[in-house]
Amino acid sequence: MKLPPSTKNTLLLFALAVLSLAGSRADSAPAANPVVQTTAGAVAGAGGAILAFKGIPYAAPPVGSLRWRPPQPPVPWSGVRDATRFGDDCMQTPYVISSGQKASEDCLTLSIWTAAHERNTRRPVMVFVYGGAFVGGSSAYPLYDGAKLAAAGVVVVGFNYRVGIFGFLAHPLLSAESPRHTSGNYGLLDQIAALGWVKANIAAFGGDPSRVTVFGESAGAVSIATLMTSPLAKNLFEQAILQSPTMPPLAGLAAAEQRGAAVGADLAALRRLDAEQLLAHNGDFFPPSSHNVLALGFPAPIVDGYVIPIQPRAAFRAGAVNAVPTIVGINADEGRMFSGDAKTASVASYQAWAKEKFGSLAPDILRLNSAATDGAAAAAMSAIAGDATFGESARLLARGISQHQPRTFAYVFSRSVAGRLPPPTHSEELPFVFGSLGRPSFIRHPAPDRTDLQLSATMLRTWARFAVTGDPNGSGLPRWPAYDRENDPYLEFGTVIRPGHAYRQAQLNALEPFYAGNGE
Repeated sequence: MKLPPSTKNTLLLFALAVLSLAGSRADSAPAANPVVQTTAGAVAGAGGAILAFKGIPYAAPPVGSLRWRPPQPPVPWSGVRDATRFGDDCMQTPYVISSGQKASEDCLTLSIWTAAHERNTRRPVMVFVYGGAFVGGSSAYPLYDGAKLAAAGVVVVGFNYRVGIFGFLAHPLLSAESPRHTSGNYGLLDQIAALGWVKANIAAFGGDPSRVTVFGESAGAVSIATLMTSPLAKNLFEQAILQSPTMPPLAGLAAAEQRGAAVGADLAALRRLDAEQLLAHNGDFFPPSSHNVLALGFPAPIVDGYVIPIQPRAAFRAGAVNAVPTIVGINADEGRMFSGDAKTASVASYQAWAKEKFGSLAPDILRLNSAATDGAAAAAMSAIAGDATFGESARLLARGISQHQPRTFAYVFSRSVAGRLPPPTHSEELPFVFGSLGRPSFIRHPAPDRTDLQLSATMLRTWARFAVTGDPNGSGLPRWPAYDRENDPYLEFGTVIRPGHAYRQAQLNALEPFYAGNGE
């Protein structure tokens, strides 16, 4: 199935991590490279003050009969495995210009950045889960280089997980062959396997397996939020950072199976199909959402009764989650990336859009996002898309976690590179967190100025500090108030770093009923 140009353009923006460095495997490594023993075999990395170990298998290749099965333990190897180059990206369509990184189904690898002179210590660990709309992504994307975070006193891990039809297909025949009588969520099971590998192996790389922080953006943040509701992920991480999460009601197993069955009725034949043939179904195998404000048909985790027992929205609203210390936040103009129609919106089309999407809630929403001109209508449409998709979700998560975890912190990121306008949209905080403002990115921006570099250094140190203690406050860092439902406090990371409270509270309140009765 060919995707329409409008969808492709959106995917170009939303698939954050499909650019990556070229990489492949070799059977042996130079003897001078640092060697570490893992549970499956020895690996040799490279580097100086910061060592990098890349392309380490954390699970067996999910190919052949293992396609659409839970990840299996990695196949042991003899000798020393070369870990100086990234493994393949998981199978996907390159929505952004390719840098030459190969994509294949043999992709379940991870990479580690760690300080060379402190390998015998036990430092906190930060495990990054990339975004990409659950159809793309790569831990090899240059933006996600973990060297600068590692230099701040943590061990950084990035990993690949299955996406698209390879990671999230549910099918009646797959459920029938499963001992758990379920299917789908293979990408989440990959993430759980990677975190299990970290617990078992990270000490050999200088990490403390009892202090693991997961952090992720967009689909990566959604993944972490759902894992916080999963009994399978309990005790696999001690802290969490969720950047720009969205948490609409998820599809159930029956609906996902019904849609997946249309891909084919012969499971053996589907497993024999060439991966490229399956990619053609990435846009049509998943149930559409009735609460998708952006009208995008992306796959997502499903409520399967096993990996995800109940609707995550309901779990967070009730506080029935693994309430670890958490940071959760959004960017100031999240919706601008996805509201392509807003660029040509008129006041009349904006009002019609709001009525179509929100029905009886539209008058209140339009009143709180008034627009007297076409230019104002475009901005209001983007603001509502951001509020409904990301802002409401982030507040829901903060409220739910803080019921049982006093170390809950909310933020708003408000500075675009060089202080330009408009405010930052989806994903623009990432180079600030990784200290990678000078690395290639699909979001074009001018050269960073001194304020950008200072803000990046502060955010990087704050994220690392949180990994160390479960609290982002510390000497030389901004004072960050803990979240509470009554005051709705947050910290703004912008040209000026300052606390605030009740961010767009009236607008988010007006959107709450939109999801009522659907996963609540």
